[in-house]
Amino acid sequence: MDGTLLDLHFDNYFWQVFVPQKYAQQHGLSFEESKTALYPRFHAQAGSLNWYCLDHWSDDLKLDIVALKHELQHLIRPRVDAMLFLQALAQSDKHVWMVTNAHPDALKLKLSVTGIAPYFHHIMSSHQFGKPKEHIEFWQALQHHLHFNPKRSLFIDDSEAVLATANSFGIGHILSIQQPDSQLAARSGLSFPAIHHFIDILPID
Repeated sequence: MDGTLLDLHFDNYFWQVFVPQKYAQQHGLSFEESKTALYPRFHAQAGSLNWYCLDHWSDDLKLDIVALKHELQHLIRPRVDAMLFLQALAQSDKHVWMVTNAHPDALKLKLSVTGIAPYFHHIMSSHQFGKPKEHIEFWQALQHHLHFNPKRSLFIDDSEAVLATANSFGIGHILSIQQPDSQLAARSGLSFPAIHHFIDILPID
């Protein structure tokens, strides 16, 4: 979802700027001092379920992370032509599933703001399975739950680590995203085939 269907700018700004600002205010620190204190704690949880867990960070930082996300919700928006892509899928005969690492509270907020939930047959958070998408156990649990054929599945994600695990699991068709954050330059040298916009893979009338 984040960085694939939705602009990753919201999440990047939230964790890299907004949370350090609030933490600095709470502890009487400068912004730079706050980043120095927080960034190693963030990096230590990278690739784990804790990194995506709002409950973990609320307890660890003594901040109401859910409330802060609501405060910044005006930055939540779909990526360019993501809605066209979802509309095209809705008119196809494909089963459309969202599998996301987003914490249920973050997922609820983003679905409410964007209105994209009706486009999916299933919406699954990795928190339901106790493992993030970076772990092969997530994919095993997802297949057990939804009984899909990996070889006939297309998976699109902006995370190289997630895509590598999906590839190892046997997902047959994998695509990355060149520019997950609209405020940053498009990426190059990615490990998997990548698209800039969804229009690149939409059928042309």
